[in-house]
Amino acid sequence: MTLVLFNKPFGVLSQFTDRGSPTTRATLSDHIDLPGVYPAGRLDRDSEGLLLLTDDGRLQAQIADPRFKLAKTYLVQVEGVPDDAALARLRAGVTLNDGPTRPAEVERIADPALWPRDPPIRVRAHIPDCWLSLTIREGRNRQVRRMTAAVGHPTLRLVRWRIGDWTLADLPPGQHRIIG
Repeated sequence: MTLVLFNKPFGVLSQFTDRGSPTTRATLSDHIDLPGVYPAGRLDRDSEGLLLLTDDGRLQAQIADPRFKLAKTYLVQVEGVPDDAALARLRAGVTLNDGPTRPAEVERIADPALWPRDPPIRVRAHIPDCWLSLTIREGRNRQVRRMTAAVGHPTLRLVRWRIGDWTLADLPPGQHRIIG
């Protein structure tokens, strides 16, 4: 069994090929040259952070399938500073257009020591921002972004930091580590 931890940079697709696009976009094949491994789950093109790849179908299903409720922790930079009521709504679960989410673990955190994003996020001089640590146990399309928007705080930057026991730790963007 092979398990690969990859720090997916902003703008990279969570797949090895880019079919059907009129322009060439960065894919996993620009960073990883390991035959037979496939992503266990997805991470949007405009999100960064931990992506796991494996050649083990059973492990891939356990990581990606929401039935297994594997915790995924994100560092989320949001517009504004969520008050206790907004955080309580996230902790209780919010209702999105595709139904209610499971409760999340969330807290305000100090600015994490992350790499600079390329391109940088938009900065608005008169609107503060804040970082959250947000853990979910499901993985709907753009879920974290939709959850923070639902409580009035759009996501500016999204970095997946942890999946289960696996974490980015000291893995730079665009780099991978084989751990199994």
